[in-house]
Amino acid sequence: MLAVRLNPKSSRDEIAGIEDHGGTCVLKARVRAIPEAGRANAALESLIARWLSVPPSMVSVAHGGKSRLKQVAVAGDVEALSRLIAERVIELAGKR
Repeated sequence: MLAVRLNPKSSRDEIAGIEDHGGTCVLKARVRAIPEAGRANAALESLIARWLSVPPSMVSVAHGGKSRLKQVAVAGDVEALSRLIAERVIELAGKR
């Protein structure tokens, strides 16, 4: 599970970094979609899938569907996904 803080109605779709949210590290994500009829959640799932280079069907919002703070599930090999997520997070840290 990935903890994600989603900002809908943004100017672009992006993983914007990492932030502390009540003692928990979360990914900051921005999507252009509006938070209506699940559009922002669908855009987040698509964004996470592209960010991790996995098929969109492997990504789903598991908790927090109506909240900005979400838990996103990514199906697949846990060890491989953990390494991939760690690599992506390090890339994010290097860009900031």
